[in-house]
Amino acid sequence: MNFDKTETQELIAESIRKFGAKHIKPKMMDWDKKQKFPIKLFKKLGEMGFMGVLVPQKYGGSGLDYHHYITVIEEISKIDSSIGLSVAAHNSLCTGHILEFGNETQKERWLPKLASGEWIGAWGLTEHNTGSDAGGMSTTAIKDGDYYILNGAKNFTTHGISGDIAVVMTRTGKKGDSRGNTAFVVEKGTLGFTSGKKEDKLGMRASETAEMIFDNCRVHKSNILGDVGEGFVQALKVLDGGRISIGALALGISKGSYEAALKYSKEREQFGKPISSFQGISFKLVDMATEIEASELLLHKAAYLKNKGERMTTIGAMAKMYASEACVKIASEAVQIHGGYGYTKDFPVEKFYRDSKLCTIGEGTTEIQKVVIARNILK
Repeated sequence: MNFDKTETQELIAESIRKFGAKHIKPKMMDWDKKQKFPIKLFKKLGEMGFMGVLVPQKYGGSGLDYHHYITVIEEISKIDSSIGLSVAAHNSLCTGHILEFGNETQKERWLPKLASGEWIGAWGLTEHNTGSDAGGMSTTAIKDGDYYILNGAKNFTTHGISGDIAVVMTRTGKKGDSRGNTAFVVEKGTLGFTSGKKEDKLGMRASETAEMIFDNCRVHKSNILGDVGEGFVQALKVLDGGRISIGALALGISKGSYEAALKYSKEREQFGKPISSFQGISFKLVDMATEIEASELLLHKAAYLKNKGERMTTIGAMAKMYASEACVKIASEAVQIHGGYGYTKDFPVEKFYRDSKLCTIGEGTTEIQKVVIARNILK
């Protein structure tokens, strides 16, 4: 592998740093406090090409690969990880699902609006009683002529209220049947499609998380992605790419936390010298830097395999698991290095610490990643 960053990656990173300094940093703590989802910001990110990173140019996207995608999510998340989460969910889940499994008509219909940021995407899999056990979902789609009638609810959905379009997994067969689920695209405004409770969260507070409710919602068969019964299999493949997303999100949190801690340790003096000169602090920084390197290598190996179209379920799960667990530890140590100041909202590590925990839960918990890895290495 070539470990050099491409010129495009460098340009992406620089443009995000400049954009973030002007449009994100001044407002992010207010968004966090009020749990405000800044829709206009995502329109601007769409104009920059970051809402359709992987979408081919013929559909209005940037046409970049997964190495570039990691750079986008990582750099945004170093500034505000809740914005990074929303960009990741929009790109890899809703947009990614349509890109991978939609037919040409569906791609031409929906991808340009998603890639430009004109539309915000949502993706509904999790339900109140089915998290990791997604095969036991209760949301149903019953055939009625050329239409399907959807009934049920999805929760913990990113952009469940503000999303203009959602990819929704439904049950069209028996519970537990891997071929009994079907993916539908449902546009906002469709009769019977509404939003419910917005979650009040520990972290990632500027990234909207809410219910989606379907009450006799009529959706035409032309909105089915792929074939009837393929939804669950599709969702698993989409989540493979999603693991790179969450891993990149975690990497951004790790780097943001580490850079803040490194800077503070050089500036903060105790007993007449910078605290970075004390072994207790310097060894923490060593561990943080090493775990960041390991996370980055795992993620880019997963991206390398994904770009080649090769199976990357195992390495993707490893990358997501390691990077997310590492980011929780790194954010915690960054708070520790800051001491009492790290526990205040005056310093960025407090927010990184709260945001970090989501990475070990979203798009498959650490425990589920271990199940996936174990299943594959024990074959």
